[in-house]
Amino acid sequence: MTARGRGVRGSAARLGLLVLPAVFFAVFFAWPVAAIVARGLRTDGAWRPGRIADVVAQPDIRHVLWFTCWQALASTALTLLLALPAAFVFARLDFPGKQLLRAVVTIPFVLPTVVAGSAFLALVGHGGLLDQLWGVRLDTTVWAILLAHVFFNYAVVVRTVGGLWSQLDPRQEEAARMLGASPWGAFRKVTLPALAPAVAAAALMVFLFTFTSFGVVQILGGPTFSTLEVEIYRQTSEVFDLSTAAVLTLVQFAAVGAVLGVHAWTVRRRETALRLVDPGITARRPRGAGQRALLAGVLATVALFLVLPLAVLVRRSLDAPGFGYYRALTRTDGGTFLVAPVHAVWTSLQYAVAATAIAVVIGGLAAAALARRDAGRLVRGFDALLMLPLGVSAVTVGFGFLIALDEPPLDLRQSWVLVPLAQALVGAPFVVRTMLPVLRAVDLRLREAAAVLGASPWRVWREVDLPLVRRALVVAAGFAFAVSLGEFGATVFIARPDNPTLPVAVARLLSRPGDLNYGQAMALSTILMVVCAAALLLLERLRTDRTGEF
Repeated sequence: MTARGRGVRGSAARLGLLVLPAVFFAVFFAWPVAAIVARGLRTDGAWRPGRIADVVAQPDIRHVLWFTCWQALASTALTLLLALPAAFVFARLDFPGKQLLRAVVTIPFVLPTVVAGSAFLALVGHGGLLDQLWGVRLDTTVWAILLAHVFFNYAVVVRTVGGLWSQLDPRQEEAARMLGASPWGAFRKVTLPALAPAVAAAALMVFLFTFTSFGVVQILGGPTFSTLEVEIYRQTSEVFDLSTAAVLTLVQFAAVGAVLGVHAWTVRRRETALRLVDPGITARRPRGAGQRALLAGVLATVALFLVLPLAVLVRRSLDAPGFGYYRALTRTDGGTFLVAPVHAVWTSLQYAVAATAIAVVIGGLAAAALARRDAGRLVRGFDALLMLPLGVSAVTVGFGFLIALDEPPLDLRQSWVLVPLAQALVGAPFVVRTMLPVLRAVDLRLREAAAVLGASPWRVWREVDLPLVRRALVVAAGFAFAVSLGEFGATVFIARPDNPTLPVAVARLLSRPGDLNYGQAMALSTILMVVCAAALLLLERLRTDRTGEF
């Protein structure tokens, strides 16, 4: 077969791999979102596109738009300021407990927002730990929201920037130093330009997550502060104004699309502009007082902003003597749940396993199709589309499931599979982002040699790619599992009362007054935190040096 024939055959194979992911996202993402938007913009059977301008012109909606953008920019800047030193520490320094610390840094990222928001309120709000010790309260200011966003997104910067930093050849900066450049001058002229695409990608991801923030702002913002996501939820579930909710969904969708377009450009630039080395040769023991002080500063930051809120969760769950709140999880009260709250643990694990299987299949196929650097614009554009579920309102997706999937052959409103499908939408992008850099690192000549010898595309994948990326696949599955456990925005609409997930159970307990309900919520949150921590510690042991962006 000629080179041209092999190229055509390879292009057809890549497009074939995208068929199942494209169908999955079209049916379980695009269709539900389009259904709820269409219902909101139609009145008496007629389209009302002018409704968009009417909604955006409302003063309260403009205030929501302004605060959404302002807090996202401020949260992104603060996260970069606090997390970039940690990215250097993880990339360039080797110290005892590094894998454990990496897992600790990642735990907040996979926790449900409603859980961590409540923990942060217990830390900085009225009667919280800081209020008791020093009389400091941040619950009435935007600072509580900003710091909670740092809590969530710290790991995004550390893993995205630190992952690339660890692969930059340090000899380039050392050569600049030998030629007379100062340490800062060498960093500014050599390292910083190489890191710029990764910093930009991390900043865009943090902006995306904070722009669509829901649980944190709902708990800490009160009636004063509201993001687009919170307002969509309020208009959908409290005011029942689908028209306004649909308009806000379109506004958020447009903003997220623009951010993801820029993010895809930065990712391609980062992958094609640099020559990377094995990360194992770049990390060294801290040298000099400056590096030791930096390591101590990073440890203090992690302890204050990440570990302390998690410790508050554990302490509040143990307030009742004799593990009273944990023992109460085995009983039903006949009101909040139809089953004992502890049943949510087993339900969440079952759903997360099913969601992980779906996410690995969909994300793995998509990553395999996107792995070739010479992929066309259509294939590269699909890469950006895969990230949309992370930025589009989860509330809209969950409510869209109930509206769109209500007729044969996809009448799934009473089916248990709705929850894993919603969770897989969130998990699949993490699988792609974890697998894609590893697949692109596979030597193209190995694939070409196998193809020349007559191997089919499936056999090339099975005998060339799979052995090289097996660990990355396990890590991707682990991240999808952890993220599925914590999905809340869509699940809250579709989880059945007799089968609540852990995040839904926590939210229901927090919505009811009383110390027992709050204590049970903290106990369930602690259980979820322990499960996530155990999964992430296992992933760190399996993780290869170049296992993706997360």
